[in-house]
Amino acid sequence: MPIKNYTTTKDAFESVGEIQAMLARRGAQRLMIEYGPDQRVVSVSFTISTPGGIQAVRLPSNVDATLEVLRRQKKTNSKVIATYDQAERVSWRILRDWLDAQLAILETEMVTIDQVLLPYFINRSGQSVYELFNNGQLMIEGGDR
Repeated sequence: MPIKNYTTTKDAFESVGEIQAMLARRGAQRLMIEYGPDQRVVSVSFTISTPGGIQAVRLPSNVDATLEVLRRQKKTNSKVIATYDQAERVSWRILRDWLDAQLAILETEMVTIDQVLLPYFINRSGQSVYELFNNGQLMIEGGDR
């Protein structure tokens, strides 16, 4: 089965704009778009109020990983477009859909904002909780790392 949104024609900037709007409606502050050297969007960063106070968050897009998936899927599905531009469109559309679903769960009060976004919280050095955990700098009791 092809990756979600593999046929999207929505420009990455349109998806990023929708992400910004969703975050602003949810109370995000200081929204910032980070661009790479090729002037493509790399991440959306923002601050948001959590039960523990104001927290910085970065939502990155990994277009290269998406491109690799599209290339693998193209081998079995000739309708899949496996270009960098399409991977960028797909990546940001999937992130938009993911955030929309997470915010919907948040609205039900089944979770808190920190439960949803914890892996993407960043410290003053710009490292995310996930990166700290993955690098062995954040250990969770009972883990085999």
